[in-house]
Amino acid sequence: MKPEDIQDLKQLIEFLKENQVAEFDLDRGDVKIRLKFNQALAPAVAHAIGNVPVAVSQTTAASAALPVPQSAAPPAAPEEELHLVKSPIVGTFYGSPSPGAPPFVTPGDHVEKGQVICIVEAMKLMNEIEADAAGEIVKCLVTNGQPIEYGQPLFSLRTV
Repeated sequence: MKPEDIQDLKQLIEFLKENQVAEFDLDRGDVKIRLKFNQALAPAVAHAIGNVPVAVSQTTAASAALPVPQSAAPPAAPEEELHLVKSPIVGTFYGSPSPGAPPFVTPGDHVEKGQVICIVEAMKLMNEIEADAAGEIVKCLVTNGQPIEYGQPLFSLRTV
């Protein structure tokens, strides 16, 4: 990897950590990056990136992967049950109405049942996804532009 690629990777990791994204995949031609964060391990990953050679492996297809050790992440609160808002369709997740616009919701926002919380693009159609329960957004479980599956959890919600 070139030094500017490593710098871009550092910025991406910082952005993902700030937005509490647990998992991220990027596939652009011959470059493939998969990042998985464990809240307890995230600082160690950032430190390893700061010292460069990191655990980045180049495969024969010139793709890069950043393996991060996996272990069970602690739940938001052990005693509380969080409601998962799941995707009703297969498509691409978008958290805002247009590029550069503020997101529909962010962690800590209170939502009402029926409120639009994201868009899933399927076959060039933008489908507004509504909250199926009222409550507080605890975490967004997917990233902007990420392909998603039917029934995949999109948000965790603390119901009221």
